[in-house]
Amino acid sequence: MHCCLAVSAHGLYHKEMIKRTLGNTGSSLSPVGVGLWAIGGDSWGSTDDAEALRMLDVAVNRGVEFYDTADVYGSGHSEELLGSAMKGRRDRFFVASKIGWRGFDTDRNQTAYTSVDRLVAGVESNLKRLKTDYIDLMQSHINFQDPTMDVFIEGFETLKTQGKIRAYGVSTSDYEYLQAFNGTGGCSTLQIDYSILNRTSETDCLEYCQTNNIGVIVRGALAMGILTGKFSANQTFEDGDFRQAWITDSEQNQKFRQDLDTVSRLRPVLELGPAGQTLAQLALRFTLAHPAVSMIIPGGKNQRQLEQNLAVLDMPPLSAAEQQAIDAVVPPGGGRKIWPA
Repeated sequence: MHCCLAVSAHGLYHKEMIKRTLGNTGSSLSPVGVGLWAIGGDSWGSTDDAEALRMLDVAVNRGVEFYDTADVYGSGHSEELLGSAMKGRRDRFFVASKIGWRGFDTDRNQTAYTSVDRLVAGVESNLKRLKTDYIDLMQSHINFQDPTMDVFIEGFETLKTQGKIRAYGVSTSDYEYLQAFNGTGGCSTLQIDYSILNRTSETDCLEYCQTNNIGVIVRGALAMGILTGKFSANQTFEDGDFRQAWITDSEQNQKFRQDLDTVSRLRPVLELGPAGQTLAQLALRFTLAHPAVSMIIPGGKNQRQLEQNLAVLDMPPLSAAEQQAIDAVVPPGGGRKIWPA
């Protein structure tokens, strides 16, 4: 991965000039994109479509290029909102979507896309919701050794030939699956859960991507909100927010409390960084510091969250002192897998 970074006289990045190459896609993009799971409206509590569209309008006007969505986010509603936001300015959006979980057969543990024709038809549905005739990056959302992997690869190659997608990749934290998916060398990107709380991929996936020119797209940099520092042990979540299980399920609650303890031990690290940074911004700067990372896609439902995320582009790179202090709390390769898919 190659980076072109501009630094001002004050040592800060100029966000309009930062570009990182996204694997072998041929695209160089600003390294902070937007994850659009939350605006789908079915997993993260209440949402407001008008506010989501305002956020997208602000994002594109601030120079954000990369937008990540999926067919299952709000049963396609996230894609529909992105499609509406792109009207009349499609060329200003690098669109990444995903396919694989919609219609998943839980009894048979199998995706609905069991043939190339079905996969192609599924992606054509993505295109329809997005109101576009091509997708810049199409990703397999299946994250484990599924017998349909070859169908996805062949289907994606067919769609590339047809001009309906421009590149493809996989969303997984499974090292063996990543290797298998890249068996023919056609995988352009890996989307992976990576954060201060989950450094497990540093020992395998991230190194593999560097060696094989695969762009790394980081989701989960804020650990589903835990690394914002806004949660407490007596936290409550709205109806419709999947994180309710962190409170109601005893095993998940125990892990949640352990994560909160780790977050408390990270707070002193803030004193080593730029004045005024938040814990969330430290977490984003951490993920951007890894040399394998091409793109981070923190989620957001409104303009305020977007602005806080984009602010890291005006902050200095993670310092050696900050890195060492983080390593003392969660060592390299340490932590736990918070969200595998």
